[in-house]
Amino acid sequence: MSKTFEGQVMIVTGAAQGIGQRVAELAAQQGARLALVDRSPLVHEVRSSLEKLTDVIAIEADLEQFEGAERAAAEAHAKYGRIDILVNNVGGTIWAKPYEHYAPKEIEAEVRRSLFPTLWGCRAVLPYMLEVNKGSIVNVSSIATRSVNRVPYGAAKGGVNALTACLALENGDRGIRINAVAAGGTEAPPRRVPRNPAEQSSQEKIWYQEIVDQTVSSSLMKRYGTLDEQAEAILFLASDRASYITGTVLPVGGGDQG
Repeated sequence: MSKTFEGQVMIVTGAAQGIGQRVAELAAQQGARLALVDRSPLVHEVRSSLEKLTDVIAIEADLEQFEGAERAAAEAHAKYGRIDILVNNVGGTIWAKPYEHYAPKEIEAEVRRSLFPTLWGCRAVLPYMLEVNKGSIVNVSSIATRSVNRVPYGAAKGGVNALTACLALENGDRGIRINAVAAGGTEAPPRRVPRNPAEQSSQEKIWYQEIVDQTVSSSLMKRYGTLDEQAEAILFLASDRASYITGTVLPVGGGDQG
């Protein structure tokens, strides 16, 4: 395994499971020093599993609030003295249903979950990167900006795409690259902490299956991706191999452009 990130400090949010955990695992193998952030205490298990590979800390924080993101960035910087890379990975559909069935509070909750952690993460980390005029941010977006039964989530991820473009424009001549990966449907183990712990009704199961069917149908490869396929794309954009790429939203959905 190449040491692509040797000596670099990477913050990975939403690192307790799924794509975030796999990004952390591969980055550790490639030499990154890690600050793993999640509001679930499961993040400490991921830290323990990586301690033999690299220097790693785990931080419990609620990234839907700026105070959580600010504290996480400060703790990472205090530990390592620098922040080279930020992977903003928090987000995910909470409910799956046609838009007219969403309650106003549910719409707000979807936006808080899938837009604000990225807004706050960038705001908390940028000042540290600007001190040295160097850094790379990768925001995890989604091809669900063109999807069914998850309009609020799609709107939130559209916001992630827009903030990626705007931040790249502001910071391109200041040594900081900002890109996004628009992740497609991804095969992953069952979530240990579900986004929505309530049991789905029979109708909700039908609506969710419509998402699955549409995702597979929209993919030119007619399948879901793997955790590695998502994580490798994220790490490419985070690395110096992508040194002349910024302001880009890279769809990783088997040909589905979102």
